[in-house]
Amino acid sequence: AAATLSFATAVLTVTPAPGEAARLAAHQAVTRLGQQMGHPVTLRGELYPVPVAEPALELAYDVGELDCADCAAHFEGAVRGLAGAAEATLNFATAVLTVTPRAAEEREALHRAVTEVGQQMGHPVTLRGERTPNAAPQAEGAPSWWGRLLARRRDLTTAGAGLAIVLALALRLLGAPEAASTALYALAILVGGYYVAKSGWFGFRATRSLDMNALMTLAAVGAMILGEWVEGAMVIFLFSLGNTLESYTVNRARHAIRALMSLAPKVAYKLVGEAQVQVPVEALAVGDRIQVRPSDRIPMDGDIESGHSAVNQAPVTGESLPVEKGIGDAVYAGTINGEGSLTVRVTRLAQDNTIARIIRMVEEAQASKAPSQRFVDRFARVYTPLVIAGALLVAVLPPLSGLGGWAEWFYRALVLLVISCPCALVISTPVSIVSAISAAARMGVLVKGGAYLEELGAVRAVAFDKTGTLTRGEPIVVGGGCDQHNDVDVLPDRCLAYQGLLTQAAAVERHSPHPLAKAVVAEAERLGLGDGPAAEDVQSEPGRGIRGTVGGHQVVVGSHAYVHANGEGDHCEGDFCQRVEAAAGNGQTTMVVADLCCGRRGLIAVADRLRPTAAQAVSDLRAAGIADVVMLTGDNPATAAAIAKQAGIEQVRAGLSPADKVEAVRGLLSEYGRVAMVGDGVNDAPALAQASVGIAMGAIGTDAALETADVALMSDDLAKLAPTIRLGRRTLATIRQNILVSLAIKALFLALAVAGAATLWMAVFADVGTSMLVILNSMRLLRRAG
Repeated sequence: AAATLSFATAVLTVTPAPGEAARLAAHQAVTRLGQQMGHPVTLRGELYPVPVAEPALELAYDVGELDCADCAAHFEGAVRGLAGAAEATLNFATAVLTVTPRAAEEREALHRAVTEVGQQMGHPVTLRGERTPNAAPQAEGAPSWWGRLLARRRDLTTAGAGLAIVLALALRLLGAPEAASTALYALAILVGGYYVAKSGWFGFRATRSLDMNALMTLAAVGAMILGEWVEGAMVIFLFSLGNTLESYTVNRARHAIRALMSLAPKVAYKLVGEAQVQVPVEALAVGDRIQVRPSDRIPMDGDIESGHSAVNQAPVTGESLPVEKGIGDAVYAGTINGEGSLTVRVTRLAQDNTIARIIRMVEEAQASKAPSQRFVDRFARVYTPLVIAGALLVAVLPPLSGLGGWAEWFYRALVLLVISCPCALVISTPVSIVSAISAAARMGVLVKGGAYLEELGAVRAVAFDKTGTLTRGEPIVVGGGCDQHNDVDVLPDRCLAYQGLLTQAAAVERHSPHPLAKAVVAEAERLGLGDGPAAEDVQSEPGRGIRGTVGGHQVVVGSHAYVHANGEGDHCEGDFCQRVEAAAGNGQTTMVVADLCCGRRGLIAVADRLRPTAAQAVSDLRAAGIADVVMLTGDNPATAAAIAKQAGIEQVRAGLSPADKVEAVRGLLSEYGRVAMVGDGVNDAPALAQASVGIAMGAIGTDAALETADVALMSDDLAKLAPTIRLGRRTLATIRQNILVSLAIKALFLALAVAGAATLWMAVFADVGTSMLVILNSMRLLRRAG
């Protein structure tokens, strides 16, 4: 612990050891010591206050043992039917249940009711991120052996049922009495079916409809009535085993993105005076200073106050190479510091840092339903009741018509009951979406929902903004000269007149925030010309130029027309005008500089640089099957054409206002159907919103980009565009494969069941097997991100 007492302010600051107990003990000790020494102390607020949010009315739960999409729908219905519940939504993909109470005073009672229903239906719930006021604190550390046993009780009953079946088969092979093996089959049904039947009963009681647990229970009971003990035992065992395997595989897909949470350290070294004090990251406030040691993970978002290092941002942005960072640069939680030591001033709270926001947005994206999922859900709501009705007809009509015995058709009806579960069909889309969104996040691409993944898969044209998207958005001086020379590329150290004009131009441009002005100032400082006299009486005309007095000389900087209008000679004469036009034709922005007092005149050529990956990204998009790549820019046609040529883009639309860009995107939509627009997420917001999919770049440091875009590239790497579009296409293909396989197998077994060629255990095996096949096929997207 550390303590500092300021005599001037009479404020004592104490830094206790980490932990609630240590903080309380330190407070009690300081209070007691103050009384003893005649210096009573009053707590003015915790030194490291942990922000505590007001409890929200809405309740959000993590749901356990949720491996069947049909059962999830029934559980959602049961919760929605609770007294005090205004609304309930359970997302199978993320296993998150959201419940809205009718009133704040009903919140606690509703929480207890939800917990009870979850226990009854075999879906234990855990409140996310908070405890109810009267809830007992949860013990820290590893769960007890009894807790682990209870958590795996379904696995244990499944294993028990399997063991009983194996023993029964062994007894039959050894010639034991039939009653012995029958007893073991009955034991397998009772042990393995206990939680299945319990969940099915409570689900039926709450929703008045049959979920998969209830259907399997009916099938097992029917088999026992018919004396088919082996069939009944196999139905329960295969169903339970399938649930266990599905739970494991689905949870892998659900929790893939949660691995990001482990990237950000739980503690940080806060600077208190000259001392470094280890504190929980939740205790840090905006403005606090922390020390990041070499090779450590950076614990918080912040700006570097001192130090220089190469930071590995791959965990967040997917960038392959470390990024050099110095004073004033932003760093992000979860990224890895290089060999330098950094002092960082915190800019975001722990719960709002970059990784936390990414996780939050990805989980929201995973919870959103894609169009294909909404279709499947509607189909499943019709399919299951129809098949159950068909099973009842099969059980009754043929025997009444004299087409066979009651036992024979009753058995076929039981097979139809098993086939009526739409689990494989319902699960076909959400697991694919969860896997694909997680895969995209791991390569530094944030997709805001399944709908946008499907749109990406159908995109046929891509439109790019130019400045800050295809180019770096940081113009630099690429040439210059004065009217004493004929070459626009005269080296500055060979032209003293040009150096003088550049010094004057920089003095005036220091008063402008324009990117071109910053480029001129940076060039003057690079050449050691930044120490000239300051400009006075500066006046600017946005979009045209700027003028001022430098060392008693009237200096004008801007377009040739602006300089001419402000006192410089002929508007366009001889070789100088040709050089201005030649520079513009090369994709450069030209600024004329004139010293009106001595008649000197010069030219500064500025250009934005193409991003290193832009040309390859355009080529990759074409190789991926994109029919057209277009540039939409507000820049002049000559500059736009030059950049487009470097990037390999043939179609250019220049001189566009934001409204013109929206119209251009509409035209592309009418021609191609699905269009992606790539921009910075701020200035291009209308065009991004108009496109089928709006893609923003460099979103790691831009809140607006994260909020406005449908897809956000966390870095400025355009090379990720083609892999993201291919991921969207693979996701679409995977969903279609899953739906087709599910429907085909269902149709096959419906026919076999009616024909009497399918058994109960075959139907269960087919249902579970199809679900597993669909899940594993979807999870391939996790392994192939790009």
